[in-house]
Amino acid sequence: MAREEALVQAFVDLADTLVEDFDIIEFLNRLAGHCVSLLDVDAAGILLTNPQGRLHLIAASSEKARLLELLQLQGAQGPCVTCYTERRRVDYSDPVPGASADVLPWPRFAMAARQEGFHGVCALPMRHNRQVIGALNLFRTEAGVLDDRNAALGQALADIATLGILQERAVRQREVLAEQLQHALDSRVIIDQAKGFLAHRLNTSLDEAFRALRGLARNSNRKLVDVALDVVTQPGTIVPDSGIAPDRLVGES
Repeated sequence: MAREEALVQAFVDLADTLVEDFDIIEFLNRLAGHCVSLLDVDAAGILLTNPQGRLHLIAASSEKARLLELLQLQGAQGPCVTCYTERRRVDYSDPVPGASADVLPWPRFAMAARQEGFHGVCALPMRHNRQVIGALNLFRTEAGVLDDRNAALGQALADIATLGILQERAVRQREVLAEQLQHALDSRVIIDQAKGFLAHRLNTSLDEAFRALRGLARNSNRKLVDVALDVVTQPGTIVPDSGIAPDRLVGES
């Protein structure tokens, strides 16, 4: 598919939030996937606030990105956290890979990013007018600042996703929204458990296990968290003891 066609499809995909079975986790995982496909980046992660204004990790395109996002949340520092708190684009580049991280901003993050193979980050606010609900974070294996064209496209994707989330929130009562977001956070725990179980059972990486889990959900036309719960509570009915390769689990998608 041509890049222009893929871009149009991404915007159409992210605009479709007013549906009965809207799944915010899958929605933001699609956003992360579109960013990796369309932009000059190698991974993406998304932080979103709960009703109390506290940041949480909701989606990531890879396990490495997920770990870096969690590290920033735990230490309350890093380009992605700064992007949200200061409500602006934040660029990070490792100018001399291998040099002491102490001379760089956020040294703990800088060292961890190097260990995971990332040398550049572009963090973009998920915003509408004066309201900021999170941050879209783009990770690169190459050092240097993401060029303005790709950064602008990333911001556009973040903006349309933010509008979709805010529109979906406006349609539903505030109490229902708070309950849904809490459910999303609880669901994330179940999904991570299922991902770890599949990785162990199939003797594969966490990234491959997550792709297999999403494939199971798509092929059965069920929500990701429902399939994850079955994997955790009824593993024998989902993954036979004989073992199945991840690509067999994913099937045609």
